Amino acid sequence: MARNKITIVGAGNVGATTAHIAATRQLGDIVLLDIVEGLAQGKALDIAQAGPVQLYDAIITGTCDWEQTAESNLIIITSGLPRKPGMSRDDLLAKNVQIVKDVSEKIAEHSPDSIVIVVCNPLDAMVYAAAKVTGFDKNKVMGMAGELDSARFSHFIATELGASVKDIKCVLMGGHGDDMVPLPRFTSINGKPVIELIDKAKLDEMIDRTRKGGIEIVNLLGYSAYYAPAAGAVKMAESILTDRKAEISCCAYCGSEYNAGGYFVGIPVVLGKEGVEKIIELDLNDSERSQFEKSLAHVKQLADQVDKLL
Repeated sequence: MARNKITIVGAGNVGATTAHIAATRQLGDIVLLDIVEGLAQGKALDIAQAGPVQLYDAIITGTCDWEQTAESNLIIITSGLPRKPGMSRDDLLAKNVQIVKDVSEKIAEHSPDSIVIVVCNPLDAMVYAAAKVTGFDKNKVMGMAGELDSARFSHFIATELGASVKDIKCVLMGGHGDDMVPLPRFTSINGKPVIELIDKAKLDEMIDRTRKGGIEIVNLLGYSAYYAPAAGAVKMAESILTDRKAEISCCAYCGSEYNAGGYFVGIPVVLGKEGVEKIIELDLNDSERSQFEKSLAHVKQLADQVDKLL
């Protein structure tokens, strides 16, 4: 039986870390691609040489040549300019649209049957751009954001309660930005709602920190996070490639559900071998729905800007 072929576009911090985690999870053979000569090749060789220590047999290829990505089962786009201190995710829009456009054209040419996970910012807009340029079925293009934001929220909850992150189930919706919508009413620890364990003032503080989680790390490091985003991307890839049917918050195409009207936005979904196989519709209260609609409105504005740039 042939092994899965995974292409990771961009060999920077996020891309290389994604390749390493995917290798340790033994999800398939990996092609790491970058336009900078030697970068993907060097990192791929380093990751491959960790195989005898960490006991994985994946073939790791570093390249600048799109021909070597042909017939990939799954492609993860991490290429694009990262945020720096003082920048919002939206500040990256114009430059990253052109990068994602070029990458998406090559994906459609070389791997027309692949599933695509986008990681670069502004996330929801880049997923929209990738879907539009590739022309792929909308369930085959998605973005890693909700899993990262959920992980941040879960970390803060676990730290506050001294609980294991393994026991926390977190749900988050909306765009990947300061107006994202963590949902404490649907977040639980061993099945018990977190709203029964942490008072509202403290939860509101955690939600605010979750929304600003990316810039907190940018301000500390001078560049964007990469361990957690890479882990989130691999979790999505694993559910798809192993047909696990995991429930994951991610940026996916939302038509009539939540009255979204046909946009890519953060929602809880089921991921399997066909990509986004099901959208989970939660019974939002008035406050949650209002927050989601506000976040969706921002996503729509970004999509309109993408249309003008493509």
